[in-house]
Amino acid sequence: MLVVQGMPLLYLELSVGQRMRQGSIGAWRAISPYLGGVGVASVVASFFLSVYYNVVNTWSFWYFFHCFQDPLPWSICPLNGNRTGYDEECEKASSTQYFWYRQTLNISPSIQDSGAVQWELALCLVLAWLLVYLCILRGTESTGKVAYVTALLPYVVLLIYLIRGLTLHGAINGLKYMFTPKVEQLANPKAWINAATQIFFSLGLGFGSLIAFASYNDPSNDCQKHAVIVSLINSATSIFSSIVTFSIYGFKATFNYESCVNTVILLLTNTFDLEDGFLTASNLEQVKEHLASAYPGQYSEVLPLLRNCSLESELETAVQGTGLAFIVYTEAIKNMEVSQLWSVLYFFMLLTLGMGSMLGNMASVLTSLTDSRLISSHLPKEAIAGLVCLVNCAIGLVFTLEAGNYWFDIVNDYAATLPLLLVVLVETVAVCYVYGLRRFEQDLQAMSGRALSWYWKAMWACVSPLLLVSLFVSYLTDYILAGTPKYLAWDANQGQLVTKDYPTYALVIIGLLVASSIVFIPLVALGTFVMRRVNRGHTASLA
Repeated sequence: MLVVQGMPLLYLELSVGQRMRQGSIGAWRAISPYLGGVGVASVVASFFLSVYYNVVNTWSFWYFFHCFQDPLPWSICPLNGNRTGYDEECEKASSTQYFWYRQTLNISPSIQDSGAVQWELALCLVLAWLLVYLCILRGTESTGKVAYVTALLPYVVLLIYLIRGLTLHGAINGLKYMFTPKVEQLANPKAWINAATQIFFSLGLGFGSLIAFASYNDPSNDCQKHAVIVSLINSATSIFSSIVTFSIYGFKATFNYESCVNTVILLLTNTFDLEDGFLTASNLEQVKEHLASAYPGQYSEVLPLLRNCSLESELETAVQGTGLAFIVYTEAIKNMEVSQLWSVLYFFMLLTLGMGSMLGNMASVLTSLTDSRLISSHLPKEAIAGLVCLVNCAIGLVFTLEAGNYWFDIVNDYAATLPLLLVVLVETVAVCYVYGLRRFEQDLQAMSGRALSWYWKAMWACVSPLLLVSLFVSYLTDYILAGTPKYLAWDANQGQLVTKDYPTYALVIIGLLVASSIVFIPLVALGTFVMRRVNRGHTASLA
């Protein structure tokens, strides 16, 4: 996916930005007046991403501020109202889940129950946007300086975590699970869609930020070399961070598995008055079979209390997104020695990564706005940046409601994936068949002094567009076959997530989110065509 999609499309966007010397909207308008909507779609997608992505930074701030407590607040369940035991919801779930769903989100039982704004989170959201504003205050000059910090610091933290992760008990189990290929997944279209989405987000394809940054490059800059280097570093970083993640994930799975086995051993030892140390993990299954045949009545009574312990099952309980960052990782960290230190490092890394991503998203939006003479002639860059951050922060307050996490999932799932596929597809077709591949090749040769190789031409003209079309069709097919979209809601009584149907108004908003960016592509083209016809008719009447 990197070779046939990521690297070619990265080089394409960098080349377009460097050649046209404008932000996303202006660059595609320069290629063809009818393609201004492609830039608008990219800016809208970046705007949506920045609105909800900074909420992740908000949660990271919230956790970071709680890292200095001993014990960590997500490591133990709180007492109930009578102080006679632990909170019932926390006991049914886990301490990490309780801290996330109840103490952080204070989540409602459904999306219909909006609830009140969580003011602690709202203050963290304001702090996150204030930090973003300070980073982008001076435009690309200040953004570039901050980017050095946000890009390099996570590597330092990851290296520290790698050393710690590889020394954890059970880390090898996670690494074996990571490197064991699952060949059957190659036939699953959703796996390829997820891979394409990961490439888009990790490289920043389709958001317009690459075009915006490349527009500041020297015209003779070798963006081909940069595209190859960035793609390889990005993939190496993904593998590096995956090793860190799965080593810690293996520790968590092994810890939970051994805790489960020890609980079963203790229960059987006490129930059947066995000698201490007689039951072990190696002979547990044989002893259970013996007890079931020798004491069937007594064993049948205790059977409902016996948990089925499986290391493989623990490893296969994969969690993505916010669940991985704020539940799985915190559950692993709480069992480490000096857990406060590892928590501080982890959430500091999340903040630097989040801020780095925000700088790219905001660059796409701000460059397009400052390129507009209508806006920049009336407002300075600092005011434009401030207004954009203020609007984003106001919209982001929706995600601090008790039902905010449900709306976060909606925007995360539907605001970017499908629009990005279509935007990048139109970009590729526009360069190759509207602007002309031969003409674009001449531009690149004039900039770099190097002829375009057959690999780039084959990828741009044939392979990448066909792959994008197939992914686009697969995504639509999967969406249609899945039926009415559903969501996971937190059930406090059961202490777990349950599946529910989206209400009608939520489905309407999902449709609007999907269409809100890509609709600009045909609308701008149609508007340009109409304006040209009107102007042509007006010119003819004057003549």
